[in-house]
Amino acid sequence: MSAPTITAGAEPMTHRRTLEALSGLLLVLFVAMLSSTVVSTALPKIIGSLNGSQTQYTWVVTATLLTATATTPIWGKLADLFNKKLLIQIAIVVFLVGSVIAGFSQSAGQLIAARAFQGIGVGGLQALVQVAIAAMIPPRERGRYNGYLGGVMAVATVGGPLLGGLIVDTSWLGWRWCFFVGVPVAAIALILLQATLHLPTARRENVKIDYLGASLIAAGVSLLLIWISFVDSSFAWASWQTAAMVGGTLVLLALAVWVESRAAEPVVPLGIVRQHTTALAILGSLAVGMAMFGGAVFLGQYFQIGRGYSPTEAGLLTIPMMAGVLGSSIVAGRLITKSGKIKPYIVAGSILLVAGFALLGTIDHETSLVLVGAAMFIVGVGVGMTMQNLVLAVQNTVSLKDIGAASSSVAFFRSLGGTIGVSVLGAVLARRVSDQITHDLAAAGIPTSGSAGGGSNLNITALPEQVQDIVRAAYGDATGHIFLISAAIGVVGIIAALLLKPITLRTSLDLPDAATSTAVAADAIDGAPAFDQVRVDTTQDGPTPRR
Repeated sequence: MSAPTITAGAEPMTHRRTLEALSGLLLVLFVAMLSSTVVSTALPKIIGSLNGSQTQYTWVVTATLLTATATTPIWGKLADLFNKKLLIQIAIVVFLVGSVIAGFSQSAGQLIAARAFQGIGVGGLQALVQVAIAAMIPPRERGRYNGYLGGVMAVATVGGPLLGGLIVDTSWLGWRWCFFVGVPVAAIALILLQATLHLPTARRENVKIDYLGASLIAAGVSLLLIWISFVDSSFAWASWQTAAMVGGTLVLLALAVWVESRAAEPVVPLGIVRQHTTALAILGSLAVGMAMFGGAVFLGQYFQIGRGYSPTEAGLLTIPMMAGVLGSSIVAGRLITKSGKIKPYIVAGSILLVAGFALLGTIDHETSLVLVGAAMFIVGVGVGMTMQNLVLAVQNTVSLKDIGAASSSVAFFRSLGGTIGVSVLGAVLARRVSDQITHDLAAAGIPTSGSAGGGSNLNITALPEQVQDIVRAAYGDATGHIFLISAAIGVVGIIAALLLKPITLRTSLDLPDAATSTAVAADAIDGAPAFDQVRVDTTQDGPTPRR
């Protein structure tokens, strides 16, 4: 393989240039998050209008998470090999196309397929924004800028449900505009990135991308999620289908590990994943993803179906959680930049996340909204203190040339945890709701056939008033149970956070050894131009990250 050419001088950009570049990146992140949050409160109406079921409701969310999860490590690896800016723009285009297809869907199945395609772009945006920021800002300073990330997350997560609720409540727009609304925002982000983002790039000839490993990982994860979604409903736990799917998952993932250990350019570098900090951050991200995505995705459904609020009102009711995310990410980010210490904030955030979900686990269809809001706020604070900082802890341990693979590995497992969480909790919720509705209908002397319709429980308005009350109570009461499961899962995140080694974030953009070797090469250039234009040849392997 030929020697790579990388940008010389691993020095951070000026504050002004950083903010200019961040403007486009933050808009990209906003677009990616908006794609999920804008449908969160609208989804009950969307699935109801398409006569979809609870399983399809879950899969509209899961499909995006699944493809985003499967493609995240591929995007991250490509970012270490090719132009990061171009990759971000490609991901935006994929996202745009998926959004348009989703908007024109005529059935729940078509919507799920469109969301799966959209997820490919979302996976790229989630991974590449983190990679681009890591290529511009040293870990110590990155804590301060995480406040901007937290702000975007809060605005997208609060504004998204509100916007989605307004869209579906506005007769002359309709739910399809929940998907169309992101198109102009993404187009603006494309233009802004072209003008403001200038990053050092690594270019290699004869690059070998591990397509086999990526395919095996995607296939293994997909098979696992399909089994989770259908077990105990379409077939029993102890059945040949379970044996085939679980056995197939284990075989595929074992083959993926074997392939990754021998690949020249592995999608998930096992050497990085095995590092102490990275391994624990991955475990923590897996737990946080399962708890956060798996629990929070059903809040909109709880407020609308379980409590009877409109989509717009449901969006307003999620504000406490987003206030917690915004406030904690800004405050914790600035304190981390000031002290350089990151472990105390990850530990505290993990504990608060579990406490918040435990409190949400006590709710039913009559719980005071003050209590629900307080619990959501605590969950938001926990998310704001953990999610970005787990990525930051990993980025601090690797050299600049491996930042893409390392960042995407954490994002991959967080997204994987979220996908599994949504699938598992969605299956649990569907089962409990179905059993409760059947029991309550029988107790009320109402025949189950055609009343609550196992295939379309979410089309509440089409049901008789008495049946509506039974369905709402079932959803409201069952939601608390899945939050308790989220809290139990979150305990794993606390354990991982406690086992992290206390570290002080570095102030250099690259590891000292890597930065020194690059700086020496840069000094040899007479009259070197701007930071993002200088390229020098280094050895093939380059500096290795410190263990």
